[in-house]
Amino acid sequence: MAALHRLRMQYMSGNAIAHLYTSTRAFAKCHYKMLVLGGGSGGIAMSARMKRMLGAENVAVVEPSEMHYYQPLWTLVGAGAKSAASAGRSTASVMPSGVKWVKSKVQEINPDVNTVLTVDGTKISYEYLIVALGLQLHFERIKGLPEGFEHPKIGSNYSVQTVEKTKRALQDFKEGNAVFTFPNTPVKCAGAPQKIMYLSEDFFRKTGKRAKANVIYNTSLPVLFGIKKYADSLWEIVKSRDIQVNLRQNLIEVRPENQEAVFENLDNPSEIKVIEYEMLHVTPPMGPNLVVKASLLADESGWLDLNKETLQHMNYPNVFGIGDCTNLPTSKTAAAVAAQSAVLNRTIKKILKNEMPDKKYDGYTSCPLVTSYNTVMLAEFDYNGQPLETFPINQAKESRIMYHMKADIMPHLYWHGLLRGLWGGPEPFRKILHLGMK
Repeated sequence: MAALHRLRMQYMSGNAIAHLYTSTRAFAKCHYKMLVLGGGSGGIAMSARMKRMLGAENVAVVEPSEMHYYQPLWTLVGAGAKSAASAGRSTASVMPSGVKWVKSKVQEINPDVNTVLTVDGTKISYEYLIVALGLQLHFERIKGLPEGFEHPKIGSNYSVQTVEKTKRALQDFKEGNAVFTFPNTPVKCAGAPQKIMYLSEDFFRKTGKRAKANVIYNTSLPVLFGIKKYADSLWEIVKSRDIQVNLRQNLIEVRPENQEAVFENLDNPSEIKVIEYEMLHVTPPMGPNLVVKASLLADESGWLDLNKETLQHMNYPNVFGIGDCTNLPTSKTAAAVAAQSAVLNRTIKKILKNEMPDKKYDGYTSCPLVTSYNTVMLAEFDYNGQPLETFPINQAKESRIMYHMKADIMPHLYWHGLLRGLWGGPEPFRKILHLGMK
């Protein structure tokens, strides 16, 4: 209950989920050649790369959280296939050694004078800035949340405070409607809202409850998945497994006392539908990081305004960005961060030499669509929505090998590759495979 209380207070104040941190009010040095904002996947990966490029003493990272999470694993945590502990490590253990860790939260960015102000009043100046602040979860935009999480039968894999509520709701399911939602906003990992649906349906079958379960996926989107090749295969799966998919349905209210979810029809907003649930998985509305949105670095919608090929800011040439906080027109995933980190590293290297960036980010992202406890459909695509696949197989088909990659190999690559600045996406795999086929 204490964790849920913190979650409620954080969203009531409009703040993103953050863990307790130790404020650092005074620093021996308040100017850095490279300042990194955010200690998530993009921030840690780039700080490791910048350490090698510039020297640890010239790099600082502003991050309040004491814990760092590999969030793609939360899908399996919510389904009971992985432990919550396996998805997290201390921030201290992933922070590059020697790099200055500023244990505070960013309050204001002023790119006109190259300074950042933290919530404890510390002003830090920089020569170059990398913004990796992620996005904002907005449970509070759904009436009845986040306080509704204090009730049983409702969870969300998008927060460390609520992911195990998903597992409990799944395991306690007896009979009735199992409802899964996708909001009317951009989201990180757009496949995750339906991954837990497939896993739950598989769980019901394995535990003999499937005959008494109505599995319902209500999505705000006009499609099941944005890339047709994979969407066609997913439609075959939902039909063969008798999963009900309702398009253009947006969750607007949760009534946990009555176990009711209220949806609006986005094509006819006056049409409201109330569904009783025995289990409800909520994907929250999401939006730009509030600090980025309030700064001169934001585009009209509040996202960090970048050149989509070089990841350099459109108006401030000494500012760069990576990950979920950006306006890059591709899915917001850890795989995208990995590919972006290699491009951004090259861009910064060129800028420091007063040369033009020569490596372009093609929008590569990946979404391992978990369809059961032992199968995955690996979607990979670019800015144009065209498949950009790594392996010499039809990746639109479910695969046991891809599940092993998702559950076991990718976490290892994340902790020991990406976060150490040693892995930049699928290119090494592709080169090895292409050489092997010659």
